[in-house]
Amino acid sequence: MKLNRLTSMILAAMLLGIVAGYGYRQMASGPAAISAFADQLAVLTDVFLRLIKMIIAPLVFSTLVVGIARMGDSATVGRIGAKTMTWFVTASLMSLLLGLIMVNLLKPGVGLSLPLPDVSASSGIEKGALTLKDFIGHLIPKSVFDALAKNEILAIVVFALFFGTGAAAVGEKAKPLVDILDGAAHIMLKVTGYVMNFAPFAVFAAIAGMVAKEGLGILSTYGSFMAQFYLSIGLLWVVLLGMGALFLRGRVLELLRMVREPALLAFSTASSEAAYPKTLEQLKRFGCSDKIASFVLPMGYSFNLDGSMMYCTFATIFIAQAYGIPLSLSQEITMLLILMVTSKGMAGVPRASLVVIAATLSQFNIPEAGLLLLLGVDHFLDMGRSATNVLGNAIAASVVAKTEGELTAALPHLDEDGVTTTDGEPIPEAVFAKRG
Repeated sequence: MKLNRLTSMILAAMLLGIVAGYGYRQMASGPAAISAFADQLAVLTDVFLRLIKMIIAPLVFSTLVVGIARMGDSATVGRIGAKTMTWFVTASLMSLLLGLIMVNLLKPGVGLSLPLPDVSASSGIEKGALTLKDFIGHLIPKSVFDALAKNEILAIVVFALFFGTGAAAVGEKAKPLVDILDGAAHIMLKVTGYVMNFAPFAVFAAIAGMVAKEGLGILSTYGSFMAQFYLSIGLLWVVLLGMGALFLRGRVLELLRMVREPALLAFSTASSEAAYPKTLEQLKRFGCSDKIASFVLPMGYSFNLDGSMMYCTFATIFIAQAYGIPLSLSQEITMLLILMVTSKGMAGVPRASLVVIAATLSQFNIPEAGLLLLLGVDHFLDMGRSATNVLGNAIAASVVAKTEGELTAALPHLDEDGVTTTDGEPIPEAVFAKRG
């Protein structure tokens, strides 16, 4: 498949980052120098992720409000919301179940040739973050400005749902404000294009710093566990694509091709959030209407983190296996149901997957210290989880659009200069305006 310029640059940045990080690690005078090198490079990655966070809140709010306001009535919003949540629950269940099946088949924790942390050791992960009170705090904003300032996606989604429904009910009087927000959304998408030019530098810095700090040796130490996890992630991709094919037919492969860039960006930065603006843009190019893509995608970032959820069951059972703690079938099913609920509190929680796992371990008397087995390679694992989250949400938005009759033919590809073309001629912006 032909790669566009940004994708090629990200791939090149990953390879250069591996070489640079490994080279510096070999020449460095000691751990202090390596740590300083990684910290300095982290500035580049931090700048990029901050730029992404700068975009996301206004982009989510403006696109979601415009999408809901143009749906017409609350009955339509309710119908689309019900379809969306049904898909999310189904995909979540499949992800958790597949993780449970694969970890029991592969048994990565059995016969682990690594020293086990003392059961009394602390992992440093705050497991108390997942309470009903905190989840409600993330769900319902006490101030929309506070939610926007803190990039609380779930809280922004909730306010936008109310605001957009109110705008639809007001009708013609709200049209000027909806048009302004529509213009703001287009501006933010244009800003996204500028920010994406910085992505290869951020990818280089993230990979080089990680390799310099951890070394490639950790890949051989945890090679078997990581290979088994990525095999499971690969199977999850097959399952998600299969579920999508039930509705999208052969177009699911076209969708896979179109989201390769945001998925690669999420993989290389280990951040699903970094890929949000590009995923939204590619969904529209795939043929999803504005109102569906803008409605489903932000909700997916709160409720449909498929890769992260599969990791929760896989990692939890892995730790139990490492310590030789047998779990009955009923206990594992109970664990799956608990994770089905607690994983929905991931939004807005730092190191969310590890926090969910820490909370789950304590409920089954599995040593929390087992998380120390994962911390060294968590970044490598997070790369696969993040890319999977992007794919899962792209499929969810496309399927909902298809069931609503809001999925049209894909727009032509981008040329090397990032201009949308058809037979060499630019496509007018009006084409995009008609979507939704």
